[in-house]
Amino acid sequence: MGIKRYVAYKDNTITNAFEENLTTRATSSNSGQADSLEVFSIFAQANSSSNEQARILVQFPCSSRDTNDYPNSGLVTIEDDRAAGKIPASGSVNFFLKMFNVATDQTVPTDFTLVVKPVSGAASVGKWEEGYGVDLDTYTDITYGGAGSNWINRSANTAWSSTGGDYLSTRNYEQFFRSGIEDLEIDITDLVEDWIKDTSSGIPNAGVGIMLT
Repeated sequence: MGIKRYVAYKDNTITNAFEENLTTRATSSNSGQADSLEVFSIFAQANSSSNEQARILVQFPCSSRDTNDYPNSGLVTIEDDRAAGKIPASGSVNFFLKMFNVATDQTVPTDFTLVVKPVSGAASVGKWEEGYGVDLDTYTDITYGGAGSNWINRSANTAWSSTGGDYLSTRNYEQFFRSGIEDLEIDITDLVEDWIKDTSSGIPNAGVGIMLT
């Protein structure tokens, strides 16, 4: 059995976490160029009822339509490889979303479930932007309405329909983490095959959101 890896061509962590003052939320921050991605939920840090969250956005090159995001980039898509006979036809191949745990000296949570949902990306609203921020510690990289997705905006001057991102309810994938240091590995074959299809018969590829239940 052969294995071929496709690397995401854009990703980001979006959050409504509090900044260091525990008063201002970092909903306009961007970390699209950070070297890792984060999912978390923090309860009662600012007050007895406060809740802070971070979610991951990640997108893979599935069809020629995706290369419009980065013209002349040389992106090789799943559709390209299938046409060239490098991967099997639909029904004879499986696609897995795999993301690796980053080792840390900090305590990690246990016994939780991560949910993977397709990001809504209808042509009328456009796709989300990766952005140029790097700060996942104090969230100082603010978009100021410019390029980059965050908790409020999917792209420059374009807000999500709902804060925290827009996600399709038609697909829902889950993985339970017992120890908290496992890698994420979920079969999303049906979703990828829909991404490869024309948008009239499939789901527009806007990637997936990864979040806690």
